[in-house]
Amino acid sequence: MKTDCRIGLVQMESIVGETERNFQRIIHLAELAHKQKISLLCFPECALDGYSPPDASEMGDTLESPWISRLRECSQDLGITLLVGLVEQGKVAKKPHISHVILSPDKEPAIYRKVHLGRSELAYFTAGDHFPIFSAHGTTFAVGICWDWHFPETAAIYSLKGAEVLFAPHASPLVAGDRKEIWLRYLGARAYDNSVYLGACNLMGGNGKAKEFSGGAIVIGPKGDLLNQSYLREEGILSASLSADRINLIRRSERASMRDSFFLADRRKELYHELIELDIADRSKVSKE
Repeated sequence: MKTDCRIGLVQMESIVGETERNFQRIIHLAELAHKQKISLLCFPECALDGYSPPDASEMGDTLESPWISRLRECSQDLGITLLVGLVEQGKVAKKPHISHVILSPDKEPAIYRKVHLGRSELAYFTAGDHFPIFSAHGTTFAVGICWDWHFPETAAIYSLKGAEVLFAPHASPLVAGDRKEIWLRYLGARAYDNSVYLGACNLMGGNGKAKEFSGGAIVIGPKGDLLNQSYLREEGILSASLSADRINLIRRSERASMRDSFFLADRRKELYHELIELDIADRSKVSKE
């Protein structure tokens, strides 16, 4: 990281089909973030359009839509990078993507498309097939959406590509349980194993389609330590200032101590071919044998 970076994680309510209403909430929160001197502001999964897989074919728009143009103007006017979740209708794929658009001042819009779709999403969306990284405000970062973070390889690839901050926007329902408690079971490991900062956020409230979301936002340090978490019960922003010196010390080539080790630098990748070749064993077959 070139300098310390202040990030913001949004928890908000997004109503399916009410894009103008959702858009105005995004703009309002971006203005609040600007006043808090936040440089990178991440919104939840599908924040612009609302999250409802069965309705996905009737929602969203392309990256050339007026919504993206207006969000780009907001980013430019405020001097802030916006990471906004949306349903992206493509020009080729028959089913839309669950996407996050990255809008930085003086840059063209960039996109991440959710690679690991949940089983309830497979019938309604097209999976992405790239793990891009982005740079803004002296920081290199990447995005994984919700289910993506149950796969450790996602975080490892991003860290090896140079990402210093990982963003984890979610649309996790209330029925799944306390989101912050669940996140701490595995997102801390993603940060610790890969020496990255990690910020997660979630939709909250209803979506207008009888689904309720639990909210939540956390920021985790590069040694798996909890830097900040949200106690809000309404829409808002969780912010955190990320130290460049801390992660730069860990990422440097020479090792000062075990405490500051960058574990990926010592991996034995020549032995990991089995990770690609192996699959889950057929337990029914194993039990018969």
